[in-house]
Amino acid sequence: MTCPIIRVILFCLVSTPFFAQSLRVSEAQMQRIYEAVKTPYKYGLVLTPADNSQKMDCPTVFRKGRSWYMTYLIYNGRGYETWLATSKDLLHWQNLGRQLSFADTTSRQWDAHQKAGYNVLQDTRWGGSYRLKKYRDNYWMTYIGGAARGYEAGDLSIGVAYTAKNPATAHEWQCKPTPVLTANDADVRWWENRKLFKSTVIQDQQRLTGHPFVMYYNANGDTTGVNKTRWFERIGMAVSDDMLNWQRFNKEPVLMHPAGITGDAVLQQIDGLWVMFYFGAFWQDREGAFNRFAASTDLVNWTDWTGVNLVEPSEPYDELYAHKSFVVKHKGLVYHFYCAVNKQDQRGIAVATSADLGKSGKQFIIINKK
Repeated sequence: MTCPIIRVILFCLVSTPFFAQSLRVSEAQMQRIYEAVKTPYKYGLVLTPADNSQKMDCPTVFRKGRSWYMTYLIYNGRGYETWLATSKDLLHWQNLGRQLSFADTTSRQWDAHQKAGYNVLQDTRWGGSYRLKKYRDNYWMTYIGGAARGYEAGDLSIGVAYTAKNPATAHEWQCKPTPVLTANDADVRWWENRKLFKSTVIQDQQRLTGHPFVMYYNANGDTTGVNKTRWFERIGMAVSDDMLNWQRFNKEPVLMHPAGITGDAVLQQIDGLWVMFYFGAFWQDREGAFNRFAASTDLVNWTDWTGVNLVEPSEPYDELYAHKSFVVKHKGLVYHFYCAVNKQDQRGIAVATSADLGKSGKQFIIINKK
């Protein structure tokens, strides 16, 4: 194992402009990644809300045994809760119930009205098992927590939840009493001093950052020097040695764009490279919300894909936004799950695939127009 001092020296070296440039992923490699992950066929909606008072969001897909599972969010007017669904074929899904519910007790205030969870510590191999890994005999989630009612209202912070039970069953996970990252921390960075959003955590066996656990999360912060009337989100990093205590890594975000949102990172390893699937929205050069990717050799320096979007609005069910990806390769086929939003702001989970698997018969509930 590399000693800590050598790791620090190596990190300082690769952080210089010359070495950072040498770590760029080549255009040929980026094109190969695109060819491996592209999904030109939209199957359509696979999960939709039970009624029009709810909005469905943010799929996270994993496998256990011979079945697939998806955690996803439901916003019901009060805030986010985290739900679980299951599937045998990645196309037909059945709801199982909640995993992170509102905290209706006086002892928990900081996350009383927001519990938006994301499974972490997953097998990151492209075409791998997609199984969740245990650490200290528990399965883990990170989540957005908040004390205010409404759509992403008030202060939003990042919390940690865990369970020793089967993650493929609907049950309440245990939550750490306090958030692990907030916009009010003493070491908060300029780009994250308003609201913190989705996070994902990988276990890095090589300890490229010097730590075994690496978190990527997007946040809203200052827009000094740019258009303050627009909403900005950027993706940054944090690291941990025990999953419970986290520290920020670097002062700048690792991925950002001149305008709009860069968010919801999910990582996989493809051909020796780390690939970050993420979504963009409200950029200067394109409308709506859409899914893209970046690639890295060291988890710190990222090369952004400059080609076409992986998924973008094109159908009546996703004509407003097609964003927030989770991509799976299984038996030679690629499934790109995403949040589909139509012009009536109905939100559900859709999937695009690498081969034509037909069309889903699932639709949003029809809104009666008077």
